[in-house]
Amino acid sequence: MNDRIIVFDTTLRDGEQSPGCSMNVEEKIRMARQLERLNVDVIEAGFPVASSGDFEAVRMIAGTIERSSVAGLSRAMAGDIDRTWEAIRSAKKPRIHTFIATSDIHLAHKLRKTRDQVLKDAVLAVEYARSLCVDVEFSCEDASRSDIGFLCEIAQAVIAAGATVLNLPDTVGYAIPAEYGAMFRTIRERVGNIREAVLSAHCHNDLGMAVANSLAAIENGARQVECTVNGIGERAGNAALEEIVLAIKVRAERLGVMTGVDAQEIYRSSRLLSSLTGMQVQRNKAIVGENAFSHEAGIHQDGMLKSAITYEIMTPQSVGIKHSTLVLGKHSGRHALRQRYAELGFELSDVELERAYAGFTAIADKKKEIFDEELIAILDEGVRGSEQDYHLVELHVSTGTSVRPTATVELQTGEERIVDSATGDGPVDAMYRAIERLTGIVGKLTEYSLKSVSIGHDTVGEVFVRVEFDGVQYNGRAVSTDVITGSARAYLEAMNRALNVRRRREGREKETIAFAASVV
Repeated sequence: MNDRIIVFDTTLRDGEQSPGCSMNVEEKIRMARQLERLNVDVIEAGFPVASSGDFEAVRMIAGTIERSSVAGLSRAMAGDIDRTWEAIRSAKKPRIHTFIATSDIHLAHKLRKTRDQVLKDAVLAVEYARSLCVDVEFSCEDASRSDIGFLCEIAQAVIAAGATVLNLPDTVGYAIPAEYGAMFRTIRERVGNIREAVLSAHCHNDLGMAVANSLAAIENGARQVECTVNGIGERAGNAALEEIVLAIKVRAERLGVMTGVDAQEIYRSSRLLSSLTGMQVQRNKAIVGENAFSHEAGIHQDGMLKSAITYEIMTPQSVGIKHSTLVLGKHSGRHALRQRYAELGFELSDVELERAYAGFTAIADKKKEIFDEELIAILDEGVRGSEQDYHLVELHVSTGTSVRPTATVELQTGEERIVDSATGDGPVDAMYRAIERLTGIVGKLTEYSLKSVSIGHDTVGEVFVRVEFDGVQYNGRAVSTDVITGSARAYLEAMNRALNVRRRREGREKETIAFAASVV
């Protein structure tokens, strides 16, 4: 049996049907290009008959993609199939994907047809699609709730009619792995011509078992899995591509199969999809969540520092993430604290570490996470807060659809007031550039977020920024009804913290030099 799994990505079709995840034509093309970089085997680009926009997106993707197959979905109807073929015919490797429901529930309540009528429609649809395209996939919608005898009958018939792929979806996420795997096993045993087609699994996550069901199907002969980036899709979503691919990779000795996916493109694909749809993954999402490679528990951190394999079954780099993160919180231990201080340039003696650890735990009991500037402040016993080197006095921003965004900023530093202007890609960028010109201090903005803390037209917004100065990340927050003003104050707060830390570090270095000189 072939040990390579065909990865059929339906992010742009089934995934886009997820509420709030619709994309325009340009966004779908951008995502399709990333899916090709990810090296998925098949990109299901859309449902061409659904709308003129969907048709155009599928048509343009078909003309853009070079390596992956491009599939379009159609009901088992000649008009749908014609529309799909019109959309995908320019693809280097086109596929018509047609479907009809096979469960008695759907036949009675949705289609209002008999099994014989559905069987006839399925065969006619496949025959017609095959007359247009050499690669034809047929899906038995709601297969997991279908009568197994009828499922075998329709499978035999559509393969004989020319279907190259037979998909058995768990359309409503009803199956559990043992029974879903058994369905595939039975189809392989009872359908005489099953070797003439590739068996495919398409699972939904209503009971949280989409990935487990997909793996069960693979263990029972499926050689194509249908999935989406970040697991987006109808209702609770589809089987997550990244979870299936990494499960196959990490447990290769158990599953005995492989994919052609470039796993190092997984994180980039996840982030792009989140950016395009606005649907962020939860922090504890497997593989691509913010916490997937983060460790806070002291025992875990100690193990990670000795050997990453103790608590990571895969490396973050294997999915395109730069490194693991040791999050310093109330569960962290001395080993992780010493390591972080070393990264910040402070080699602590055992006595210094104990003193710092006591201060660290006192703060950690009150906060979820401790940041670098707070760690440095802990070293200077009795020092709290930070001196404000720069205060915002005045801010004026000019922007518009036909105007280059310009910001004029006035700052107070000591007894002096300084003013300068700059342009940028947007009003916030222009304002930050003006601050850099005024202070001569260049920071790297690594995180920017804005959220509402009240309701109404005069809502108050909270701006959070994380800025890197001298290789260290500093946070800034501000609350304002004016998000531009809030953005300026948050950035200045981060900058002032950085300057305060720099001043402390320079003071410590001077003390060390003076002490060394006195000893000599």
